[in-house]
Amino acid sequence: MHNMSIAQLNEGLRLKAFSSRELTEHFLCRISTLNPEINALITIAEDSALKEADEADRSIQNGAMTDLCGIPILHKDIFCTEGILTTCGSRMLSNFVPPYTATVVKNFKEMGAVMLGKTNMDEFAMGSSNETSYYGAVKNPWNTRKVPGGSSGGSAAAVAARLAPGATGTDTGGSIRQPAALCGVSGLKPTYGRVSRWGMIAFASSLDQGGPIARTAEDCAILLNCMASYDPRDSTSVNQAVPNYVASLNDSIKGLKVGLPKEYFSSGLNAEVERAVRGALNNLVDLGAELVEINLPNSHLSVPAYYVIAPAEASANLSRFDGVRYGYRCDDPVDLNDLYCRTRGEAFGEEVQRRILIGTYCLSAGYYDAYYLKAQKARQLIQRDFAASLEKVDLIAGPTCPSPAFEFGSKGGDPVAMYLEDIYTIATNLAGLPGMSIPCGLIGGDPVGLQLIGNYFEESKILNVAHQFQNITNWHNVLPLSVS
Repeated sequence: MHNMSIAQLNEGLRLKAFSSRELTEHFLCRISTLNPEINALITIAEDSALKEADEADRSIQNGAMTDLCGIPILHKDIFCTEGILTTCGSRMLSNFVPPYTATVVKNFKEMGAVMLGKTNMDEFAMGSSNETSYYGAVKNPWNTRKVPGGSSGGSAAAVAARLAPGATGTDTGGSIRQPAALCGVSGLKPTYGRVSRWGMIAFASSLDQGGPIARTAEDCAILLNCMASYDPRDSTSVNQAVPNYVASLNDSIKGLKVGLPKEYFSSGLNAEVERAVRGALNNLVDLGAELVEINLPNSHLSVPAYYVIAPAEASANLSRFDGVRYGYRCDDPVDLNDLYCRTRGEAFGEEVQRRILIGTYCLSAGYYDAYYLKAQKARQLIQRDFAASLEKVDLIAGPTCPSPAFEFGSKGGDPVAMYLEDIYTIATNLAGLPGMSIPCGLIGGDPVGLQLIGNYFEESKILNVAHQFQNITNWHNVLPLSVS
């Protein structure tokens, strides 16, 4: 059952080939067997999962079936879950049990999905390798000596290892697409505002966006149908009708114009990754698409702009974690200043502290104009580049990452080298555009991802192209040998 897609599992539940409880027990068994090695989950919600599975079976028996009823899924541990530990991968929240549930989680619950547990992640979503988690690094199922990508590395690794057929993630600068690429699964970052951020612990509020991770584009479409909604509790949620993302998956892509940014195929790209991506682009041509070279002249500004804007927003958002109201609190503080300093010094990891300090510096008097304001101006230039290009082409394609998965510790001493792992993904967050990564090859046993970027609220077009690609290729069905 673990090699079946969400669509196939849904059909099996409809036909009563198996029950949701049987399905849930199967995945819980795989988690207990494989997770100690992969470390993809922080919390396993076995008791509540079995209860939800029984409820789903009753709903199915009564004819109240949805596309996700009885389907086991995992949530990134950045989404608040009432009564269940929510840590954000940090010591700061290692004892935090929320009194409320995030809108995304609530949407899944209302559709009858079964939550198996919460996935491991880079601390407060800050990282590109899943090495910054307080709960230890997540290992890539394709090669456990290598990183799965971050920050949604736990979700991507869990889906790759078939610990669940689908999972939620969040993407601030590539944190769904990059781990999806390195783990050989499909991951979609929707348009900013398409998925509610209410109950999603904030990193950088103008960049964060929740999205699905699954084996296939079709499964991502099914998950996005559930995740996407207008939420009046989220001031950045867009009040726009949500289409049925599954409905257009089988449309022809003949005549579709696919833009190839020449900046994405430069000297920084691994040659073997480029060959794999070029091969995938030829598959799109076979389906009738037309490749058009385009320019994104300000794309080189995306990394420096992001690493001013994101830390600045993080420094503001993380100020709420002070040891006073909830979360970790240092022992025996002598005064309020001691409480603040020791609590944050003891509970925040090195990368989180680095970004808070950078952000605070960029927002400080005398440096705001020099750094933060200039970064926002660069962000506008990047948005304009995309807007101009998307007037000429239907979507943009290129590599998701500059190289395959790297070994643990190989970039830990060089934060800039780590930041450059997101060089092809960050710009879409700065522009608020939707982007997706799908598997398109293997290099020495390591997966490679093809990235597709669309115009605002054109997730259906991206999913359609991804699905058509997966209809004529098999990369999304290749399973890591260690977890078969």
